[in-house]
Amino acid sequence: MKKVLVVEDNNDNLRLISYALRRYGYEVISAENGIKGVELAISERPSFIIMDINLPDIDGLEATRRIRKSGANGSIPIIAITSNAMTGDMDQALVAGCTGYFEKPIDPLTIMDKIHALLGIPTPDANGNGG
Repeated sequence: MKKVLVVEDNNDNLRLISYALRRYGYEVISAENGIKGVELAISERPSFIIMDINLPDIDGLEATRRIRKSGANGSIPIIAITSNAMTGDMDQALVAGCTGYFEKPIDPLTIMDKIHALLGIPTPDANGNGG
């Protein structure tokens, strides 16, 4: 089972994205702040990371930079999710090292198709075929 790290401080958002990931067979590990997210990214080596940008300690952009600088996980895909929808926010996320960017609220029924498309992974069907 592929492991995914979700760095998200809002419990409702964490439950929603975790539900979508588990539905597609991913094991979900989570962190409620950026520092813990960096630690788990290095120690757990997930397949990819879902990174909230607005976090209570270091923000998701700084957490992404730290993961990118780490030798263990410098190339792991990191997908930013944020309620920030201002001009330039997506560019900031990409410059910080994010692989992609999605705005909240996410739709748990379609987010995995979008994540898989971004990462170039075939999306499995409900029976687990194709992924």
